[in-house]
Amino acid sequence: MSLEKKSEENLAYIIHEMGRMLQVVNDSIMDPKDYDINNYDELKSLYDLLKQKGRLTVAETQAFIAELREYRK
Repeated sequence: MSLEKKSEENLAYIIHEMGRMLQVVNDSIMDPKDYDINNYDELKSLYDLLKQKGRLTVAETQAFIAELREYRK
């Protein structure tokens, strides 16, 4: 799957994968419908950073979740 193309399907994949990697308990903040496709590049950058980083500290996880909130509708 190529995530370079902006699409609702790719956005949903990125959001779900970030939720899994961040081990988010409250799935409601990771609903793809709550994120605008216009923020795809920013969300993809966060996803890429998360994949590269692998494990996060508690503080880093909280920072990622706070950043995700900025891109919610």
